[in-house]
Amino acid sequence: MKDKPMQSRRQFLKQSAATALFGLLSGQNSAWAQSGQGQKRPNILWITCEDTGPELGCYGDAYADTPNLDRFATQAMRYKVAWSTAPVCAPARTTLISGVYPPSSGAEHMRSQVALPSFMRLYPQFLSEAGYYCTNNSKTDYNVPERGKVWDESSNKAHWNKCPVGKPFFSIFNLTVSHESQIRKRPHTLTHDPAEAPIPPYHPDTPEVRHDWAQYYDKVTEMDAQAGKRLKELADAGHMEDTLVFFYGDHGSGMPRHKRWPYNSGLHVGMMVYVPPKYKDLAPREYKVNGVSDRLVGFIDLAPTLLSLAGVKPPEWMQGSAMMGPFETPPPAYQFGFRGRMDERYDLVRSVRNERYIYIRNYMPHLIYGQYLDYMFQTPTTQVWKRLYDEGKLNAAQRCFWQRKPPEELYDLEADPHEINNLAKSPAHQGVREMLSQALREHILRIRDVGFLSEAQQHSRAAGTTQYEMGHDPAKYPLEKILAMADLASLMEPQALPELQAGLKDSDSAVRYWAAMGLLMRGDKAVNSSRRALRDALKDADSTVRIIAARALGEYGNAQDLPGVLEVLGTLVSPDKDGAYVSMLALNAVDALGDKAVPLMDIIRTMPTKDPSAVARANGYVPRLVQDLKNRYAPN
Repeated sequence: MKDKPMQSRRQFLKQSAATALFGLLSGQNSAWAQSGQGQKRPNILWITCEDTGPELGCYGDAYADTPNLDRFATQAMRYKVAWSTAPVCAPARTTLISGVYPPSSGAEHMRSQVALPSFMRLYPQFLSEAGYYCTNNSKTDYNVPERGKVWDESSNKAHWNKCPVGKPFFSIFNLTVSHESQIRKRPHTLTHDPAEAPIPPYHPDTPEVRHDWAQYYDKVTEMDAQAGKRLKELADAGHMEDTLVFFYGDHGSGMPRHKRWPYNSGLHVGMMVYVPPKYKDLAPREYKVNGVSDRLVGFIDLAPTLLSLAGVKPPEWMQGSAMMGPFETPPPAYQFGFRGRMDERYDLVRSVRNERYIYIRNYMPHLIYGQYLDYMFQTPTTQVWKRLYDEGKLNAAQRCFWQRKPPEELYDLEADPHEINNLAKSPAHQGVREMLSQALREHILRIRDVGFLSEAQQHSRAAGTTQYEMGHDPAKYPLEKILAMADLASLMEPQALPELQAGLKDSDSAVRYWAAMGLLMRGDKAVNSSRRALRDALKDADSTVRIIAARALGEYGNAQDLPGVLEVLGTLVSPDKDGAYVSMLALNAVDALGDKAVPLMDIIRTMPTKDPSAVARANGYVPRLVQDLKNRYAPN
């Protein structure tokens, strides 16, 4: 994909005005007019489902019972590799609605709310301008606020059948019955035989795990019936030959190590597209009824694809590739994924795949995969999996989720579809690792990934502007320099220690943050050889640098360091003082200190748990962290 420079607001407004004026004068979009097509623009229907990977009969899953979607697949084209870009709902849906990678816009963190630049619009606004009646039934769950009119209707009553005569419609139906919360809902009478459930090798084979997997497949069958109802409704109304139909899941299954993780298991979804014969000119170049496309597609591609189908040239700031329509582009060589803060726990992971391999870059390898998340631990599989780990009853593949991450992971998805055998250090695969690592680095720099700032730094540096615009300003965000320190910190090379120590004195707070992180990641020896520099960092002007320095000294320093550590964390844990994002980082540090942090519990038990200036969605996580600490250190 070529570099796409940030479009100026003046250029955008000029283009929008010209497009709108032409639409008013001609009654149709320029791409359609130039093509000479006489028929009206197509209707477009999206049927999406929650927390469902390609566990469908039409994708070769013999355990799945999905007759409606299997029948639809015989009329449509399946994508062999479709990625949701994010492995959890809100950032995945943010990718869809904006056409911009959330790490580029600052919207990668779960339940964050960040503003987009004024020159950007959400894709339904482009479709409305092109004459479409746009409805959403009914989930939104975006990490960006809606600005201005976005939908003609967004509710559980929204429907294409309310479309005014003579207008094409764009309509979404979001099927939620397969959501993570539904696979653990009890009581439930299973229809799939748990004895036959396909258990991946990283999950323990227990009755609880088998029940969860069987119940997941039950819910997929229920979802299939709902999808079939929507397809029948369309056909009965006589719209099938006037409507392009897309079906896809919003990320991988709700099972642990799928949802929330940018493995193929968390990002790979089933995706099918039906193009009626009268609109064959809009079909992908490789389109074949009951066929399979090898094109790599992702959620980042769907906004520009919709605009292309409506005859609107996607704006330069959209970061995906149109996969059909008059503005179809050549297939991309890669798809990219990411993981940021998941609910109350911080992390930073980036991933990339081509046709065969997936490469995963863990920038916080000191953290275990299975950090405690209140929501994830409500699933019986998670509970029994962790208990068996604590009891020492798991094999190597099953233990991995409860242990620290390596800096790099590489998997051959043909030979190892469950992503078990890490090839990152395999001599025979160094060429593949280097190729994918370089592709990921170029992607990070191209989209100006702001995830290399702490969440608090993202907000403070973007004061007065947006995170996207801040990230595209090298003076405010010297990404190359920050990324170099993040790489130095997280690749865990022992010879990096002097540079990490020097980095604690850098003029840029994000460089200092990563320098402190690099010492924390290396543990006892690195921290104790850097105690003086870390003690100085306890007084850093940046609160997140102080927190990481305190965590490093608290975990690995000596008793003399502890009073200073507790003083720093005690002043930063309350969200009403320095905000929810600083508070979450501080509370995660308190959690990591274990019993050493007990003296802070009087403060934590009595402090406010809300940030009066934070958006409501971001204000739900400090209470979770506080409650977890209270439960652990409840007075006898």
